Amino acid sequence: MTRDYGSSRSDPRSDPRGDPNTEQPRGDDHLVRLRVLCTALPEVTERPSHGEPTWFVRDKKVFVMYADHHHDDRLGFWAAAPEGVQRLLVEAEPDSFFRPPYVGHRGWLGVYLDVDVDWDRVAEIVTDAYRQIAPKRLVAELDRWEAQKPQDPEVGTQ
Repeated sequence: MTRDYGSSRSDPRSDPRGDPNTEQPRGDDHLVRLRVLCTALPEVTERPSHGEPTWFVRDKKVFVMYADHHHDDRLGFWAAAPEGVQRLLVEAEPDSFFRPPYVGHRGWLGVYLDVDVDWDRVAEIVTDAYRQIAPKRLVAELDRWEAQKPQDPEVGTQ
């Protein structure tokens, strides 16, 4: 299933990952916000990989990697993505998304962080990356958590 990355998350105050929209971060603040989003997911650990902060499911499988000028002069991150999403987003928004080196051939999505960042969208990309890599039991745990979150009263109304 391909998620619509253009939609917003529901009430961020009910999200244990906090409100990532308080202000536009710079430099290390991007890393802090990305870390908050990743580590809020079940059984996620962080450790350096190839010199960059990287997030793993059950300390084994990578689902997000920070890229601080790793392969070029840009700041961003790489994330596992559902089939077809990388091509769609890179073609539609090349100023925001890219095909990352090393893992791009497997459909991973690169997201630039040195542009105006939509942190709700980043939260959805991170969550979808987790869903691509995590075992079924952890995805089910995430589904239960998301189902218990209060719904945004604005959703579905005009």
